[in-house]
Order: sequence, then structure tokens, then C-alpha cells
Amino acid sequence: MKIDLRSDTVTKPSKLMKEAMMTAEVGDDVFGEDPTVIQLEEKIAKLFGMEAALYCPSGTMTNQIAIKVHTKPQEEVICDKKSHIYLYEGGGIAYNSLISAKLLEGSRGVLTPDLIKDGINPDDIHFPVTSLVSLENTVNKGGGCYYKLSDIEPISALCRNQGLKLHLDGARVFNALVETKEDPIAYGKHFDTISVCFSKGLGAPVGSALLGSKEHIKQAKRVRKVFGGGMRQAGYLAAACIYALDNNINRLSEDHKKAKVLGNAFRGLSITKNVLPVDTNIVIIELSDDFTPDQVLRKLSNQGIIGVPFGKKEIRLVTHLDYTDDQLAQTLKILKQISF
Repeated sequence: MKIDLRSDTVTKPSKLMKEAMMTAEVGDDVFGEDPTVIQLEEKIAKLFGMEAALYCPSGTMTNQIAIKVHTKPQEEVICDKKSHIYLYEGGGIAYNSLISAKLLEGSRGVLTPDLIKDGINPDDIHFPVTSLVSLENTVNKGGGCYYKLSDIEPISALCRNQGLKLHLDGARVFNALVETKEDPIAYGKHFDTISVCFSKGLGAPVGSALLGSKEHIKQAKRVRKVFGGGMRQAGYLAAACIYALDNNINRLSEDHKKAKVLGNAFRGLSITKNVLPVDTNIVIIELSDDFTPDQVLRKLSNQGIIGVPFGKKEIRLVTHLDYTDDQLAQTLKILKQISF
């Protein structure tokens, strides 16, 4: 039995999701004529109380489009040093938008108003102009920890008072919302743009959406075009995303429960120095001094469990909708028997 815990992106469409895809009504989305894409964009925008949305191939693209829309060269985005937009998007901040990044150090990637306020540059020609703040929810590198609305509200107020735009990398925002039980419509009141991924915990095969005002999305379409992100009969993919929104949000709590069990199973093992608090579906294990990620992952892989290195002394395992109860039981059995 192969147990793939590298990411929640490894899932395959279910039979019902495939049926939704194969029966989708499609058109040319670059011409704005794909009815299923339009339906998805309207659905996700309404869900978050935003005016409009734009369907794109990936979350990296939606994040990079947002940065491009909100900034111009010689400006700067404030983000945590653990942010996906900084660490895992190929240097796109500099390459695509010709801006710099002010890296702050929050608690497991979660920023506070005080940290952000101290990071805003003075009006001085020696410094880039601070114009954008980006938050990530949940924080991948922080082990799936999350912001609550009570954390976001004062950051939003600060940005408004300072004339800064506020973007949310919400790749796993539904994981956060399932835990906090907060209304996603409230997010639209606090962010200028929101990136939402459908191909992680929600289980769709492809796609993310950028949400914002009609004007921001109008600009975003132009940026998507130059990024090569325009798709034609994309409704087949959008149909999977609609199915995911209708069926796969509430079940995320099951992934969270499995992740907590998995995290507890690693505590006390000889390889484990520490397990980060398991808040959602991401388990990060800090290894003891005598072990390296490659050694541990090779040993686990030999037993059919696949994870990824997540730093010099850490590995990451991510639960998802294809990680079954039987697979969890098998994982626990292996961890009890394996000798490192």
C-alpha cells in the first residue's frame, strides 16, 4: 500500500467529480464565453463577499497577479519570511513585479499589526515604497497554523490607515475556516484581493481563483494574459472546482483529525525532537540531532510512506481526502514497528 503524504495536491478526482467535469458546458474562456468558468467565478466571489473573481491555472499565478496589480517597480511587499510568495514562487516577486520584499518574523508565519507597522518604510528616497501587505492562511511553512478574523481585523485597519493594499494567499483558507467556523464573507471586508486554491484540500485537479473588486479583476485579466494563463475550454476544470466547493469543504475536518493522530504518533519516536502543533492538515516533524530528513524519508518510503523534506532538520506530512482510515491505521502500525 502506497501512502502518499507529500501534499494535499496529490489527490485524484472522484467518480462524481469526473462526471461533473465530463458533463460541463464549455466555451472559450479567453473570450469570456465559458459558462462553467463564469459560474465558478461568480460562485467563489459571492462566497467571500467580493465583487469578482478570475480563474487561473495555479495559486502561484493568482498570487503573482495580485502582487503585480497592487504594486509598481521600486515598491515593496511586506510578508513573513515563511511566506509561500517569497519561498516557493520562483523569485516571482522580483522577476514579475520588479519589487522587493520586507521579510518579517511572526509566530509560525503569523504576523501582527505591530510587526507590520514597524516594517513600513519611511517616506525616504533611500527606501522602496511600502505598498502591499500579504498574509498567508493557513501558513504552510508554519505547520498549517492560521489567522482568525480577530487577528485579521486590526491588520486590515492598519493597512487602510497607512494606504496599503492587503492580499491574502488563501491556498488553504478553507482549512482555516473549518477550524474557526467563521464566515468567509467577512474576509471580503478586509482584503483587497484573495487567492483561493481548489487543488489542495478541496481535491480538484487544477486551478485557483483570484478574488477582488471589478477593477482589480479587470487589471488581473490583462496580467493573466501576459503571464500566459489564459485557458480556452476551461469549464471542464472549473466544473471540478464547483463540485469541490459544493462537497469537499466541511470534510476538511476529517483531514485535521487524522493529522492530529499522525502528529501524536511521531511524538516519542527516537527520530523526533519536536512536532509542531497540528492545527489543520499539516504535520511538521523536527528531527533529533542523529537523523537527517533524507535518512528518515528513505526509511519511511521503504515502508510505503512518502513525505517531503522541509528544511535541514524537518520533514512534512500532509493529510488529504485520499488518505483513508485504512491508510492511517497502516501508518500507525508501521510507525510502531519500524526501526530507525
